[in-house]
Amino acid sequence: MGPRILVFLVVALSQGCTIPAMTDEADFTALKALKDIWKNVPPTWVGADPCGSRWEGILCANSRVTSITLASMGLKGSLSGDIQSLSELQILDLSYNKGLSGPLPSAIGDLKKLTNLILVGCSFWGPIPDSIGSLPLLASLSLNSNGFTGSIPSSIGNLTSLYWLDLADNRLTGTIPVSTATTPGLDLLVHTKHFHLGLNQLSGTIPPKLFSSEMKLIHVLFESNKLTGSIPSTLGLVKTLEVVRLDNNSFRGPVPSNINSLTSVSTMFLSNNDLTGPLPNLTGMNALTYLDMRNNSFDDTEFPPWLSTLQSLKTLLADNPICQETAVTKSYCTVSQPNSSYATPPNNCVPASCFPKQHSSPNCKCAFPYTGLLGFRAPSFSDLGNITYFSVLEKSLMNSFKSHQFPVDSVHLSQPRKDLSQYLDLNLQVFPFGQDRFNRTAILSIGFMLSNQTFKPPAQFGPFFFIGDTYLHFTGEVRGSKKSSSTGAIIGAAAGGSVLLLLLLGAGLYAFGQKMKAEKAIQQNNPFAHWESNNGVGGVPQLKGARCFSFEEIKKYTNNFSETNDIGSGEYGKVYRGVLPTGELITIKRALREWMQPGLEFKTEIELLSRVHHRNVVSLVGFCLERGEQMLIYKFVSNGSLMESLSGKTGIRLDWVRRLKVALGAARGLAYLHELANPPIIHRDIKSTNILLDESLNAKVADFGLSKLMGDSEKGRVTTQGYLDPEYYMTLQLTEKSDVYSFGVVMLELLTGRRPVERGKYVVREVKMALDRAKDLYNLRELLDPSIGLDTTLKGLDKFVDVALKCVQENGSDRPTMGEVVNEIENILQLAGLNPNADSASTSASYDDVSKGSAKHPYKNSKDSFEYSEGFPDPKVEPL
Repeated sequence: MGPRILVFLVVALSQGCTIPAMTDEADFTALKALKDIWKNVPPTWVGADPCGSRWEGILCANSRVTSITLASMGLKGSLSGDIQSLSELQILDLSYNKGLSGPLPSAIGDLKKLTNLILVGCSFWGPIPDSIGSLPLLASLSLNSNGFTGSIPSSIGNLTSLYWLDLADNRLTGTIPVSTATTPGLDLLVHTKHFHLGLNQLSGTIPPKLFSSEMKLIHVLFESNKLTGSIPSTLGLVKTLEVVRLDNNSFRGPVPSNINSLTSVSTMFLSNNDLTGPLPNLTGMNALTYLDMRNNSFDDTEFPPWLSTLQSLKTLLADNPICQETAVTKSYCTVSQPNSSYATPPNNCVPASCFPKQHSSPNCKCAFPYTGLLGFRAPSFSDLGNITYFSVLEKSLMNSFKSHQFPVDSVHLSQPRKDLSQYLDLNLQVFPFGQDRFNRTAILSIGFMLSNQTFKPPAQFGPFFFIGDTYLHFTGEVRGSKKSSSTGAIIGAAAGGSVLLLLLLGAGLYAFGQKMKAEKAIQQNNPFAHWESNNGVGGVPQLKGARCFSFEEIKKYTNNFSETNDIGSGEYGKVYRGVLPTGELITIKRALREWMQPGLEFKTEIELLSRVHHRNVVSLVGFCLERGEQMLIYKFVSNGSLMESLSGKTGIRLDWVRRLKVALGAARGLAYLHELANPPIIHRDIKSTNILLDESLNAKVADFGLSKLMGDSEKGRVTTQGYLDPEYYMTLQLTEKSDVYSFGVVMLELLTGRRPVERGKYVVREVKMALDRAKDLYNLRELLDPSIGLDTTLKGLDKFVDVALKCVQENGSDRPTMGEVVNEIENILQLAGLNPNADSASTSASYDDVSKGSAKHPYKNSKDSFEYSEGFPDPKVEPL
């Protein structure tokens, strides 16, 4: 130990070790305010540095609190508005704390970075605040099993990133909100997969507008409410549905005839309504395994033949007139009371005799398990005596715990039973591994895995929820007052320790810290320090503005590639949203096997893509080439695609001026790829879903990284139907002019609000046939999107149409370049009295500069051939 280190430690100890805190002051103040009104906070919640001293349940990044997870801690108190100061908070999970009550503060809407709001099984009451609709990144909203009252806020329709919506088991009233001309509604949640609204007091009809073919819903759970009217036929448009529960309401009339279009549905509950007419024809619903239509008024007509065609279907028809017919098979009209005394058996051992409050695990070890109720809202089986179901569930739970490396020895299930809502309830005990009790970290981790739906049960169990009990037996703690007495013992022991020991320990920590800092510095300066030299891709990539991510990092940033982070899929593969430790949101595109390139090609492509930086192009953040995976990581763009806005599903109204600016931004991005990259980047799949809008509605061209960077002879069709260059069918080649054609189709989408091919009609052909330049609006009024503002003066619309039609000329040689398209749109904006550069630093002169030069690529002969960062050569450089 060097003398300087000794002097440093002695001085530090003599001054009380006044080392600067790692936690942002405002964050500490907010946490302290919560701590002051909560009872039973973890005993580590001492001092003034939650991040530095690692308060249990608190995660930080860059001195800011990013996560609070405190499931099953026995907290008591309320949630105050002080939480609004945690402006970097992404996850708030206070589940299974029955002692938490009171209203949810409206200040919750100030947490703009929040992605997960999970308050399952608490005692919060009062209305759900409208401000909850102000959380643009929220992916999971779980407020089930509380005491919330009032109506469902229509503002939830603003949550376009929402994946999971669970408001079940509250006391909510009123109607299901859908959008109007002035307010949002649940129909705008086209990316949401779960509508769980059961066990409330909702009334009125299900608005037909609630459902559409663009939705991605898999669960519609509206059971046990006071809903009336008929079942809307629009339900049959949601082809992704797997579970439908409309039972225990007051629905009337026949079941919609198109219900059999839901060919992915496995479980459907329609019981305890007043449905009439013939039994619905479910021919073709081959995935259906459980159908409950009891206690309705279906006609006593001839028994439908389709029932015999669905061999694996369990059908319940009891208490319907049809069951009075003698020809009806009794099995359909009798209800056996589900009963089971199942309990997980010992694993080839003799159960141990344990101390009071301890339990013997399936491995015959005495311990204090973590307990709770595991509930399944729509199981597709009714035979609770079949123990195979439960053994499969036990294995699934254990596999999930092991994959997360949780210290779990075994799980025990018992007392399976159906409650009044036909939920399947089981008692769950989770036993600790290697000791007789869990520590707090383990309970917090297990609780969060079950509350945020990371665990995926076997398919036959359907959607689930978990209500955990307060855990009272933490390792090394004696539960008593607000603060655990162990805290005092620890402090006392530390104070009474040897000064020499402190010095030695401090020196060791100092040396270790210096070593870690050095390693971190090496990693930051050389992010490929661990690049495998034998991975078949040569030396490390030469990147600019991008980095290499490990598979473990991506796994962490996407919450183990959870469904909550799954925001879509395409031909290339699945798309996930992730959060970096800095709080920056990213989009991860995970390639399917059939799309993966040879390693050297992938490396070459990311080297080129990393040099693409432009205001109107989605930036590549990095990549992952590890464990047989190929992933591209981009910056997250918050307002979704142009197509979603044109369809009205984002709630963003694009008037004429906004559409002009979107067209200009997208054109600039595409021109940049064509006219500065060397070799040129041909996008090959320009379409309205590949033009994204950021928070300021700036257009950004996306997915160019999923096409190849091509030379002169690249072949192969990528372009989506309706956008494809007609010349491709003769040449089998895609060129820059192919992108121009596709962009022209996008311009027509901006005009009409229609998809390229809609109801068998091709927008290019429709516009050309209707066009009459001698008439007002070129005779296109009937084709124009009403949202464009037809009651206003649409300055420049005629010239916009002219540019679009030039782009979709049959012959590529007749089409303009993208640089020329940019100039034309800039002129249109000026004609409309607008500054084309009001929201951008790029200028039209930059395109003129390029066209006047002798070389097409201004950097072609320089050593910076691939340093094509920012706009065209102009003294006014665009910002990133």
